[in-house]
Amino acid sequence: MKNLSLSIIILAAGKGTRMQSQTPKVLHKICGREMLYYSIKESLKLSDDVSIVVGFEAQKIESKMKEYFGNTITFLEQDLKNYPGTGGALKNYHPKYQKILVLNGDMPLIQAEELEKLLDTQSDIAMSVLESPNTYGYGRVIIKNGEVLEIIEEKDANAEILNLSTLNGGIYCFNKSILENYLPKLRNNNAQKEYYLTDIIFLAKKDSKKITPVYGQINNFKGINDKLDLAKAEEILANRIKEYWLKKGVRMRLIDTIYIEDSVTFEGECILENGVSIYGDSKIINSHIKAHSIIESSIIENSDIGPLAHLRPQSILRKTHIGNFVEVKKSTLNGVKAGHLSYIGDSEIDEGTNVGAGFITCNYDGKNKHSTKIGKNVFIGSDTQVVSPICIEDDCIIGAGSTVRQDIKKGELFLTKGKEIVKKGFFYEFFKKKSIE
Repeated sequence: MKNLSLSIIILAAGKGTRMQSQTPKVLHKICGREMLYYSIKESLKLSDDVSIVVGFEAQKIESKMKEYFGNTITFLEQDLKNYPGTGGALKNYHPKYQKILVLNGDMPLIQAEELEKLLDTQSDIAMSVLESPNTYGYGRVIIKNGEVLEIIEEKDANAEILNLSTLNGGIYCFNKSILENYLPKLRNNNAQKEYYLTDIIFLAKKDSKKITPVYGQINNFKGINDKLDLAKAEEILANRIKEYWLKKGVRMRLIDTIYIEDSVTFEGECILENGVSIYGDSKIINSHIKAHSIIESSIIENSDIGPLAHLRPQSILRKTHIGNFVEVKKSTLNGVKAGHLSYIGDSEIDEGTNVGAGFITCNYDGKNKHSTKIGKNVFIGSDTQVVSPICIEDDCIIGAGSTVRQDIKKGELFLTKGKEIVKKGFFYEFFKKKSIE
């Protein structure tokens, strides 16, 4: 799909004040990834020359995106003081190729297949146009005989123009010569004192340049201006992710109640019940995740989880059963059963081991985390605590209600039990009540 004669520039310099957040707008996440990530990912499918224009919190944006893409992308810092606005963003841009695609970093739903349509025209400028009546927040595009005549910003439109259903999608494909000619001619004599990229359309049309509208799907071009837009975009992307995995054979019950992040992967036959949420770099292989369980950055293979279980990051489970109200954190379980009401943290537990209800690894001493290692075929009675660091070897039995503070050797029984005390009538004595016979 990659087009080696195309340069792409993504505008990501704005602060996004309507987000009402100190986080730069393009670093707000949907489905586990920052929205700018998606624009870059789709761009790299089309071009080897992808540039990002940054401004507000430039270093933070650059650092985060390099975690994903390394040096495959280039960053340019916009001079927001002297050249604000979308036109000002391109002032110091030097593309590698003759055809240039201009995208926005706050449009995370765009797809490479949609962008390719803009590359197929033979005009001087191709621009995205959306067909949607009575839509708020978009400029209107006047089209005649298959060519764009004018773009009118919504705030400048009269009632007649606002009734137009042809909307500006905000993505443009320019020949390099167009930008070289018209960028120096942009002026900021407007209320916002900004340089507008859309003014190039006006200038080019005056010189009889050909400007072709390319129609797209409105969901793909959705821009993010506030937290409401962010929530709606996440819903669209979340449905795309689920549709993808459904087609790959994952079984989902009541799909509208399930949440899967972009980085999650599945292999083999997997079942997700209602209310399941899966986050981060999780990998699910031939497993059944039962209702209302939460999986975070964990690997689950040939196992069943839940209902109402919680796997926190860095957990690895193979051939394991985790029941309701069991929490696992940073632990490796191989062939283990933990049916209910347990916390397993910073642990390694081997095959054949049964974890009773109410089991807790006491892995934090107030300063440091410590590890627990439990071998094969260990039976752990209910309401047991192990105080880490500790090692329980193979074939051991831990009696119910025990608190384990020492290593247990292979084949041993360990239990702690205090002297039983029974005082008749103590309830009535303590509460100063009389027994009713």
